[in-house]
Amino acid sequence: GIRWMSSLEAKIEDASVKKPTAERLERLRKEKINRFRNQHKINVQGTDLPDPIATFEQLQREYKVHPKIMENIQAAGFQVPTPIQMQAIPVMLHGRELLASAPTGSGKTLAFCIPLLTHLKQPQNKGFRALIISPTRELASQTHRELVKLAEGTGFRIRMIHKAAEAAKKFGPKSSKKF
Repeated sequence: GIRWMSSLEAKIEDASVKKPTAERLERLRKEKINRFRNQHKINVQGTDLPDPIATFEQLQREYKVHPKIMENIQAAGFQVPTPIQMQAIPVMLHGRELLASAPTGSGKTLAFCIPLLTHLKQPQNKGFRALIISPTRELASQTHRELVKLAEGTGFRIRMIHKAAEAAKKFGPKSSKKF
């Protein structure tokens, strides 16, 4: 039926129905993100940090990660990002500096390799465009192996240099001067 009310009653009713303000929506979003971080034991410091990701699919939707890299992530059997990957990948994709700590086997290598390849966008014949320095040969070998798997089919050439003399032979005499 028809409901009759005075203009004063209408104003009182309108005031009682609160519409969410932009500030309230932002506060709720931040609370949700903080709950997500706490649930996954992600501790962050800094200002204006990008939101963590919950799935690898978000990388393609939100950050336009190369489809072949996404295929390689799935082919390697990675279904859900680990906590270090959830937060570190978005931070690096935003071009921010990062100091991260996580246990062995937590996915740190993938966490920095995905943004590395994404920033490079596509292969170019310009020599070395990225450098990863590892403290041990074993870690360098592991990083190389994971990066080769991740970059498969993208055209990137992944190299591991562990002796300068071998590098000069392998990449030519000009390489030591050029890089």
